[in-house]
Amino acid sequence: MNEKIPRKTGVKIFLLGFLGAVVACALAFGVYSALGKNSSSVTLGSDGSGTNITVTGDDATLAEAVAQKALPSVVNINVYTASQSQAQGFMRSSSTQEYTQSSLGSGVILSDDGYILTNYHVIEGADKLQVVASGGEYEAKVVGTDPSSDLAVIKIEASGLPAVEIGSSSDLVTGEWVMAVGSPFGLEQSVSTGIVSAVSRSSSSLYSSESEAIYTNMIQTDAAINPGNSGGALVDKNGKLIGINTLIASTSGSSSGVGFAIPVDYAMKIAEQIIAGQTPSHAQLGVSLTTVNSSLAARYNLPVSEGAYVTRVTSSSGASKAGIAEGDIITKVGDSKVTSASDLIIAVRSHNPGDTVSVTFNRSGSEQTVDVVLGTDS
Repeated sequence: MNEKIPRKTGVKIFLLGFLGAVVACALAFGVYSALGKNSSSVTLGSDGSGTNITVTGDDATLAEAVAQKALPSVVNINVYTASQSQAQGFMRSSSTQEYTQSSLGSGVILSDDGYILTNYHVIEGADKLQVVASGGEYEAKVVGTDPSSDLAVIKIEASGLPAVEIGSSSDLVTGEWVMAVGSPFGLEQSVSTGIVSAVSRSSSSLYSSESEAIYTNMIQTDAAINPGNSGGALVDKNGKLIGINTLIASTSGSSSGVGFAIPVDYAMKIAEQIIAGQTPSHAQLGVSLTTVNSSLAARYNLPVSEGAYVTRVTSSSGASKAGIAEGDIITKVGDSKVTSASDLIIAVRSHNPGDTVSVTFNRSGSEQTVDVVLGTDS
């Protein structure tokens, strides 16, 4: 079973500690509210025939070249919800279906025949999706979603679309030049530039009453990301996709120079599974959890004041086979300190199913470390 965090009603969305630091600012998703204004043989990404971009001038010249390459591969996604209206006719009544635009976001073209990657929160609750791509408008269908990764793949019926060239997020370094591409505030085909401010940022966020997203190894950037940018592309100096723009840390809901993108290596793994008709898989220990804090520790006389308390262990799971038991308090996974249930889930989700990780826990005042082979939730 999945690791679970107890839910609370009336939860507000906050950025709760990238790298363990508590940040007093709102966590906002790049979806702009309009009210305020299956085949496994698909080739994903372009073949890179455009080669690398070589610029000898300044940043403005580089930005122009990168924008020219990346912009055609980023689309605008209009989200509509259904409403019923009654049309009265002579001697009878009829019901007609109407749609109201509720929000909009961005997406990235993965294949020339219309597969598009975006954030799940962009299309969540949509009854109709309209995509603006390559100068045309298309109705899109949802291929599949992975709410816990905040990713989704949609499809339009088209051919000859300019698929993005896929890069890599595994070797990104702080200070590297990047460009964010999307539709901030509904302004289509917009770009902003900046740098990679940090890598491997992680957090969890409850963004709807039913779905919880776990963000691991996020790319932090100071390139302006605003409502409407969600699902858009973060590209490198060669115009290659390195991340999917997803959220910002802000006190106002608009860009404050702290934006986050899902790394392309992880996003493409999920996209490929969805397109192949598979259920996206994520690593898990096989436990249910609750967070230990100082007040809980004092109330129940627990041996440690922070960590993830194991409330249940799934039989035959990696945790069970390693000897982890109900009542243990997990304090470390690999090199990552665990101070809460969220910390543990983030640490585990940064690995792949089948990986072996060391897990440190406290049992009745005694600290133990065991190796656990991670399972899968699919």
